[in-house]
Amino acid sequence: MNILTFDIEEWFHILDNQSTRSEQQWSGYEVRINSNVDRILDMLDEFGIKSTFFCLGWVSKKHPNVLRNIYDRGHEIGCHSDDHQLVYEQGPKDFRNDLKNSLNRISDVIGSEVKFYRAPGFSITMESLWAYEIMAEHGIEVDCSIFPAKRGHGGISDFKHQEPHLIRVNGSIIKEFPINVRSILGKNIIFSGGGYFRLLPYWMIKKLMEKSSYVMTYFHPRDFDPGQPVISDLSTLRRFKSYYGLKSSYEKLKCLLSDFEFVDLSTAEKAIDWRTVRVYQI
Repeated sequence: MNILTFDIEEWFHILDNQSTRSEQQWSGYEVRINSNVDRILDMLDEFGIKSTFFCLGWVSKKHPNVLRNIYDRGHEIGCHSDDHQLVYEQGPKDFRNDLKNSLNRISDVIGSEVKFYRAPGFSITMESLWAYEIMAEHGIEVDCSIFPAKRGHGGISDFKHQEPHLIRVNGSIIKEFPINVRSILGKNIIFSGGGYFRLLPYWMIKKLMEKSSYVMTYFHPRDFDPGQPVISDLSTLRRFKSYYGLKSSYEKLKCLLSDFEFVDLSTAEKAIDWRTVRVYQI
């Protein structure tokens, strides 16, 4: 089962960086999301593939035409927060307000309730599992926020079950689709999205895909935009992670869509016998 998803945010929505933290700062950067999303949608039309797009409430507020275009072309829309802040830095009160605002803004644009969620930067950690209780309160039925490896913005490195499972919280159930990893020489390798996809050669990605019975992808419009400006205050390492492989990533994605079959999240959800999966109690 290969699931295709995109996180719809602007090229400057870089987490944990001084010059890209707030909405006020974002207003000083150029708009590139319209053309970047159009390129993705055109590619999906070419291959006849439907995907799930996790959208920022901020995008629905500033660029509602982007969400309408995604939705009108037959794709499903989930929530990627409102203001693209790290969950573990928000705390329960701010997270609740952010989730509520984003769900309302997205629903107002597409005219439909939103049931899917992914945290910015996969920033749900062992210390911020309280987020699932708040998700359940607001009608989230499917989450894609668990990153079962060490990363700069959270991650749960000791999470061993890297397939869909159920999370039980206060009598409610949330279906969880985590990011998947492959173990190579004892090290967990992420390959299915973001900078990892841009960094690894395609032959390796293809080989890892072929060995995986479950793959959750996660791409961003900026992953396929070699013309985007460079954020000046990024460290050398973060600049490398943010900009490496941009020139070849669009063609690499075409190869991926040509070589493998993909489904959107709701199709994957319906294909699973949820009576047989592992259940985690929070």
